[in-house]
Amino acid sequence: MRDLSLKIKNLALILLAVFATGVFVQCTSEKVQSDDEKVQEIISQMTLEQKAQLVIGTGMHMGLPDSLEAMFRSPADDEMSEEYKTMVDRIRTYLPGAAGFTAEYPELGISSQVLSDGPAGLRITPIREGDTENTYYCTAFPIGTLLASTWDTDLVYQVGQAMGNEVLEYGSDVLLAPALNIQRDPLCGRNFEYYSEDPLVAGKIAAAMVNGIQSNGVGTSIKHFAANNSETNRMSVNTIVSERALREIYLKGFEITVKESQPWTVMSSYNKINGTYTSESEDLLTKILRNDWGFEGYVVTDWGGGSDVIAQMVAGNDLLMPGQATSIMAIIDAVNDGTLDEAIIDRNVANMLGIMLKSPRYNGYEFSNNPDLAAHAAVTREAAAAGMVLLENKDVLPISTELGKVAAFGNTSYDFIAGGTGSGDVNEKYTVSLIEGLTNAGFETDSELTSIYEKYIEQESLKVDMSANPIAAIMGGKIPVTEMSVSKATASKMAQSADVALITIGRNSGEGADREPIEGDFYLTSTEKQLIQFVTEAFHAVGKKAIVVLNIGGVVETASWSNIPDAVLLAWQPGLEAGNSVVDILTGKTNPSGKIAISFPLSYTDVPSSNTFPGYAIEGETDDAADLSGFSMMSRAPFEVVYDDDIYVGYRYYNTFDVPVSYEFGYGLSYTNFEYSNLQLSTTSFDGSMTATVDITNAGSVAGREVVQVYVSAPDGKLEKPEEELTAFGKTKKLNPGETETLSFTISAEDIASFEEKTSSWIVEPGTYTLKVGASSLKINTTSNFEVASEIEAGKVTKALTPNREIEKLSKK
Repeated sequence: MRDLSLKIKNLALILLAVFATGVFVQCTSEKVQSDDEKVQEIISQMTLEQKAQLVIGTGMHMGLPDSLEAMFRSPADDEMSEEYKTMVDRIRTYLPGAAGFTAEYPELGISSQVLSDGPAGLRITPIREGDTENTYYCTAFPIGTLLASTWDTDLVYQVGQAMGNEVLEYGSDVLLAPALNIQRDPLCGRNFEYYSEDPLVAGKIAAAMVNGIQSNGVGTSIKHFAANNSETNRMSVNTIVSERALREIYLKGFEITVKESQPWTVMSSYNKINGTYTSESEDLLTKILRNDWGFEGYVVTDWGGGSDVIAQMVAGNDLLMPGQATSIMAIIDAVNDGTLDEAIIDRNVANMLGIMLKSPRYNGYEFSNNPDLAAHAAVTREAAAAGMVLLENKDVLPISTELGKVAAFGNTSYDFIAGGTGSGDVNEKYTVSLIEGLTNAGFETDSELTSIYEKYIEQESLKVDMSANPIAAIMGGKIPVTEMSVSKATASKMAQSADVALITIGRNSGEGADREPIEGDFYLTSTEKQLIQFVTEAFHAVGKKAIVVLNIGGVVETASWSNIPDAVLLAWQPGLEAGNSVVDILTGKTNPSGKIAISFPLSYTDVPSSNTFPGYAIEGETDDAADLSGFSMMSRAPFEVVYDDDIYVGYRYYNTFDVPVSYEFGYGLSYTNFEYSNLQLSTTSFDGSMTATVDITNAGSVAGREVVQVYVSAPDGKLEKPEEELTAFGKTKKLNPGETETLSFTISAEDIASFEEKTSSWIVEPGTYTLKVGASSLKINTTSNFEVASEIEAGKVTKALTPNREIEKLSKK
């Protein structure tokens, strides 16, 4: 019996093994379908009409009055099928206030993708028709220029995580952000959205933001690709720029971001590059973006961008937004008459569906409509303080809450600006003013002065002419009122009762218009300068101090007045916790560690692009773009700008040509001091890679963090080089007095290469190089040399975007 039982047991084990093997064979024979296979199966079931509808957005819908909505319609809209119209009406309810929606076909497994603005946080409608119980506010995070001033990719990642969570929990799929165009000129109206004049800073900060946002399982759309560095005639401006400047300056940040974060989408810009609209440029969107860099997502137009629908499809611009029925019909007709290969549309549809498979809506995520806004406000407060830059400090900051009464001057002390205008604006629930931040921290403020300012602001707000900025009028954003004049007598009266003066100077700008080199914009007005002068003199007369706070989105002139007050704090536009973050710096709760990522010139005429910005009208020419575009929020006029500054943008120009500035790139003060020592290179004979280490010691009396910047000076050879270029950067942890941290930087050939147009190659030329480590582009604390024995090729790329004419470029030779 024992033997029989054992045989039965063994037989059972054999049968179980056979059964299990059979199941395994059956499972493996029923191969799990890959994403590519899913996409191709869906495409095989789609009609040509459905394909055309998918690559064209479902139209503009911003909740505007009917008269304005009519501007965005075409007669062809009425010719669409009732089924299509019903679908469009349905998907527009998914997220009120979203910027755009793609078509959906549930029977094919195709879900709509909801695309929403923007760079400083999710932009949606906070109050919804028929819903009186709930509100849908979002967090206004700090503007891009402030985030870049943190030089802290870990912190920016955290901001991205918080921002992306709101995208997820409010039911969006793709956030139209971040924006990372180069701040070529300080007057670009959208500089507040952008990060820096330097492509390494722009690329690293953008990559951190993308990775943070996309960690939530939602997508991003990095923009505006590319060379979109002004707003004047943005729908038609032709940017004439060399291949080298494109590769080294205007494309490099996008390249870094694509390679380090793989954003789900890329947004093509409005402008032309060397004669071709970016959304119609196969050189840009296919040869460079996909072939050279390995981009895997889809390309979407800026809203109304481009001119020729078929050219856009061929170039690799997969999705046209916001979309019109005329474009759908144009694609169908072009395929049917043989002028457009349906395989091209299939390719574009495949790019879109590949991203759709990742999206929350496709995967059935049940969003809550209830993100943790309080937690996100805390992230905003920390990030904002980290990016504020202390420009001047004559031993007045930090101030103690025990100091006494504060007199707050300047309109924006009471009406603080959280962020810029247009699609970069956010519908937040509140913005903490400076006066509120002071009160929250326990300061006593002068109630009489507060009353005077609040009444003035209320009256002057009624006079603001929003027609001067139509996009802000439609899409939102705060337009500051004219600064209130303060007499010497009033300043003296306040100096008698208050213990310290704060003077806030505010500026705002945004989409659709560039700034101007005039008083009240780049330059302070006489009223503002008098305010600083009168208040400072009055407080100094009684032994008290005056501090200026700059609540601005872009660079202003500072040289003529910054030596008057006792301190100047560059607060930028810090998001909805603004006043609390400013006071955290003023009191020393947070030690300032921000450094500017954009140079502050002495005068606008010192800016290398000042002679060509924003461009010039082309007389005697016509432009059919207005007729071909199908949609445009702005007129199109023949317009051109020549980038004759070439590679000499920002500090690359000022440092190379010895042009003095008010505050150099990378500048920023602290309440402590740092010492740099023991710079070590792993090799002095560079053959493609090396490591540099440096010790940073807090030599002061309070804890703080230091931004450490690594520059390289290269020898001129076949190619002339700037005086130095930023090659790497890092930020210490919070160091206590006397504490030291060793920072390590890996330098590769790609990091120090220059672009040779003749061979379309990145090359490192032979000679002696100097590695410079310092606290700014001018404050270099330690250096070391290394040698390159022979030329190193650091990568060959596609020949693309060649100008069709000679450019007279700035040269140091």
